[in-house]
Amino acid sequence: MEIQPFTVPAADGGDGTLSYSIEGLPEGVTMSSAREITGTPAAAGAGQATVTARDADGDEASLTFEWTVAAPPLSSGDAQFTTFETGQVRPLVLSSDGARLYAANTPDNRIEIFEVGSNGLTHAESVDVGLEPVALALRDDAELWVVNHLSDSVSIVDLGQTPARVTRTLYVGDEPRDIVLAGPDRSRAFISAAHRGQNAPFDPQLTTRGVPRTDVWVFDTDNPGAAPQGEPLTILQMFGDTPRGLAASADGATVYAAVFNSGNQTTTLFSDIQRGGLMKPPPYENVEGITAPVTGLIVKYNGADWVDAGDASTGVEGEARNERVLFSLPDNDVFEIDALANPPVETGAVSGVGTTLFNLAVNPANNKLYVSNFEALNEVRFEGPGTFSTTVRGHLTESRITVVDFLTGEVAPRHLNKHITSYGEEAGTAEERMHSLAKPLQIAVSADGSTGYVAAFGSAKVGVFDTGQLESDTFIPSGDDHIALSAGGPSGLALDENNQRLYVLTRFDNGISIVDTAEKTEIGHVRMYNPEPDVVVAGRPFLYDAALTSSRGDSSCASCHIFGDMDHLAWDLGDPDGTVEPNPRGFAEPTLLTTVGATRQFHPMKGPMTTQSLRGLKGNGPMHWRGDRTGASADADETLEEQAFEDFNVAFLGLLGREEQLSEQQMDLFAKFALQISYPPNPIRNLDNSLTAGQADGRDVFLNDRTTGRGPLGIVEGILECNACHEVDPPAGKFGTGGLMSTEGENVAEEFKVPHLRNMYQKVGMFGGLDESGQPSEHQGPQVRGFGFLHDGSVDTISSFLSGGTFFFESSQQKRNVIDFVLAMDAELAPIVGQQVTLSSSTASSAAASTRFDLLVARAGVTEPRPECDLIGKGILDGERRGVLLTSGMFGFDRASDTALTPAEMKSEAELSGNTLTFTCVPPGNGLRMGLDRDLDGAYDADERDAGTDPALRE
Repeated sequence: MEIQPFTVPAADGGDGTLSYSIEGLPEGVTMSSAREITGTPAAAGAGQATVTARDADGDEASLTFEWTVAAPPLSSGDAQFTTFETGQVRPLVLSSDGARLYAANTPDNRIEIFEVGSNGLTHAESVDVGLEPVALALRDDAELWVVNHLSDSVSIVDLGQTPARVTRTLYVGDEPRDIVLAGPDRSRAFISAAHRGQNAPFDPQLTTRGVPRTDVWVFDTDNPGAAPQGEPLTILQMFGDTPRGLAASADGATVYAAVFNSGNQTTTLFSDIQRGGLMKPPPYENVEGITAPVTGLIVKYNGADWVDAGDASTGVEGEARNERVLFSLPDNDVFEIDALANPPVETGAVSGVGTTLFNLAVNPANNKLYVSNFEALNEVRFEGPGTFSTTVRGHLTESRITVVDFLTGEVAPRHLNKHITSYGEEAGTAEERMHSLAKPLQIAVSADGSTGYVAAFGSAKVGVFDTGQLESDTFIPSGDDHIALSAGGPSGLALDENNQRLYVLTRFDNGISIVDTAEKTEIGHVRMYNPEPDVVVAGRPFLYDAALTSSRGDSSCASCHIFGDMDHLAWDLGDPDGTVEPNPRGFAEPTLLTTVGATRQFHPMKGPMTTQSLRGLKGNGPMHWRGDRTGASADADETLEEQAFEDFNVAFLGLLGREEQLSEQQMDLFAKFALQISYPPNPIRNLDNSLTAGQADGRDVFLNDRTTGRGPLGIVEGILECNACHEVDPPAGKFGTGGLMSTEGENVAEEFKVPHLRNMYQKVGMFGGLDESGQPSEHQGPQVRGFGFLHDGSVDTISSFLSGGTFFFESSQQKRNVIDFVLAMDAELAPIVGQQVTLSSSTASSAAASTRFDLLVARAGVTEPRPECDLIGKGILDGERRGVLLTSGMFGFDRASDTALTPAEMKSEAELSGNTLTFTCVPPGNGLRMGLDRDLDGAYDADERDAGTDPALRE
């Protein structure tokens, strides 16, 4: 219990010493000062307390206040919110009669159910599902299938019972994103997921070339399987990287699956300094006349050759570099699946659709597929004004809808902003911004196939287009065809043609807009409960809002930092118009500086570098691969990382083409938001946080063996441990870096900040670099990615990286073990976070369900070296929606007067006939909010319902 600060005045108003007494507080609560009352009450209750102040003369003054205690604090830490910034895919669905709207409340881990009436939307009920729900599918208006991105699960919600409830939780691969129903009588559920994850029944083969990494799990909706976790009919594995969007044909016979970050047939050539480096197109020096460092070079496959971009500003044509690329990129963007086959099978694929593929929709009139996407222009070198070079300033990516006809194989990209004619100029115009659409996500098509709607996430608009004109590319971009919304971040659409309504989920405010499609106007707006901190809500628009952050309204930071993460590309964003700056950074191995001759400077022509994630920035030091956003000017009231992020403000001019930087206040809001974004749990590490024998040996070598430091410069073999630079200390928030610089050795011309290692598993899929001896290897055949490891993505595998002259291992097995450990690297959250099990009468005799429940309980009990999770349970007990939270080995309820139960008792209660509870391991500190007190107002949810108040409204 904690009372807000207060002051009791002296009776005579004097400044003399006061003494205090207090009466009426519950047992276990005390007054620690004249301004604060704290403690842990022994029991729930309510009452009044009186604080009395006395001065030396005996004069008194009193303050009486009411107190309410729902129950002792049950969270394992301070209540908090963990921000994942998950991109929604299909967050709205309308019942077949248009009477009910279902919405994914992603930050609140719930589904909101609304009654649809003539006066708008009326909230009916909330259903707890898994962490970060992003996509919905409605089955016969009786069941809602919900994809939970962070929980690696699908919740099946029974809508026929009152209250609605989760009755099954199916386990799927890592980070599932979309779901569609198709096949015979739409009886099959297709779910896209990454080819990895602890729930997947296969080895992801992260170190094996040629492995398909686009997975689609298929379940029989009538019989998802006898096992509690479900039993898929099949898991389709297709030759692409991680998938996102799905779509089904009008007859349900065909399903289409798209690769999320599919790439654009670009890759980076290694700088290869030891062999003389690369001859690159001009310019070769910056505006000061200082020669650029020797760096890599981005090349793009044009259908015949791998060519660089040349230099259009001087008329230098691109040069073919085929001998340097030792693999091919099929660039499979969208796959076609026969949904009627038993089991379903892949029947085709197309390429050239786009670089980053968001959502898919099928035109029911002609079966043409529409794919919303970004096309990246990363083959173009440099940012900045482009005084004597090419530049991507103001033209990084293009927002597109690509029309695909699988019957003919035709792939026709349509640039949504083809009205922009000022590319190459310093800034765009207000008129250009008015007609622009940025970051197209979900698409909805009318039943007759004539009209399409697209949610423009970066524009606070819905674009409306004639599909015939879209297909023929005869449309003229016009703001008159856009529907302006009162809130930003439109991510999902649900079309109700019978009532001329379109429902739009607006992610910036976690709301839903109601649009009159006849008048093309917003006529209503409701907001769902949002537990996000104010700094997240206030700062989010600066990542996405293209009208605010770019001069043409078509691009933003999220053009590359997709939903706060990566686009899995490399960009050469040096600036020949820039100047050389000193490098004031500290080094992880300072004793080596004089030996290897560190340059201690930042040249503006830095060469290709892969896009880095905005996740996990807090506590990791200066930013950028080189750490050249130093944060050196940080004020006393801000962290180094805050100022380092604010140092990016120059990019709004040099990269997005804005006429001026964001204001200091705007950039501060952006920085505070970005520093909230967290990495998800590592999907390679065992759920019980244990390591395999190989991983454990690799960890021991990583931490203790001196495996780095040899080379022809005369450095003694093995003078440093991996951990000397790549610091791993999870309780201290270190996940592969201490935030300092590293000397890179003779084959890299610049010094770099030591990178973290939390997301190495995301970079797997390019094979074809150097062999074990550091020599060019033989051609490796088709690959799913064009970029791998190192700062520029030019090194294909971790094994190739560790085969260079800087590393020494006693054996190849020792090196393989280190690789296995790095792929299973610790992250901010333990692997168990997000994992679930649903218990009901149907699981009472299930050993698998019991084992899973026991695992969640055990991991929730771990507190050292750091807490792993809070364990909550949500569902139906005795016909009522309830919540529980495990604390100190006992499950407490969301009605404070209820007696806490042991895990065994809780399991028995959940498995009584008519009951069902889904248990979820949630991030440490989030349990109180997610399990018992949704709005954290001190009154538990069931107690609020008993009192007639709203658990989602602080009162």
